[in-house]
Amino acid sequence: MSFEILSWILGSTIIVSLLSLGGIITFAVKQRLLQGILFTLVGFSAGALMGGAFLHLLPESLDTTANVDVFLYVIVGFVTFFLLERILHWRHCHEGKCPIHSFTYMNLIGDGVHNFVDGLIIAVSFIAAIPVGIATTMAIIAHEVPQELGDFGVLVYGGFTRFRALFYNLLSALTAVGGAFLGYFLTSYVEGIVAYLLPFAAGGFLYIAASDLVPELHKQPDLVKSVSSFLFFLIGIGFMWTIKIVFGE
Repeated sequence: MSFEILSWILGSTIIVSLLSLGGIITFAVKQRLLQGILFTLVGFSAGALMGGAFLHLLPESLDTTANVDVFLYVIVGFVTFFLLERILHWRHCHEGKCPIHSFTYMNLIGDGVHNFVDGLIIAVSFIAAIPVGIATTMAIIAHEVPQELGDFGVLVYGGFTRFRALFYNLLSALTAVGGAFLGYFLTSYVEGIVAYLLPFAAGGFLYIAASDLVPELHKQPDLVKSVSSFLFFLIGIGFMWTIKIVFGE
């Protein structure tokens, strides 16, 4: 592995981590407008995660290994993310706040674990191929934007000042860098780990999209907004398909 790959990995994880500062926009955006933007981003995120799993991670996994167990690893990834959400009492809050005040610290812990896994996934994806790494990073970014805004809202609602919420949210996000380093050096010594982690990541993406984001879209009673969110869901899938075509995977 080269310094170029490591640069791609670190650059991507740092960019993803800095998204945790997205709460800054809440200082200038009115709550009603922010909720509308978030709902649109939720639709785009769900589509991007679906596209990332089906159009990038799974095809690359099948190219890496012909073993039918690839789909077993997808299930393992799905179940693992389900358990993380249950055990840590963590969920994706897209409306800016949650009703349980004690949830703030659990949210930080759960989000830190999730970001660590994101860094690991980014590293493994870039090691498999730079286009796969870019596509994976784009999918994570699409998911992180509404999630980090929601996390910021959780912390503020739980009693944190806006500055403190931004600070702790950033600390939680920086665990992705640790995951990236581990992923980079782990693949140097463990043969075939890419074949396991790519479908694992796909399973995680599918869980987030199917159990957290798509249900949020169903909560919208307004027909126009519902159609708009569905269109952005399709745009998210199309965005990942465009990356696939542009980079010739």
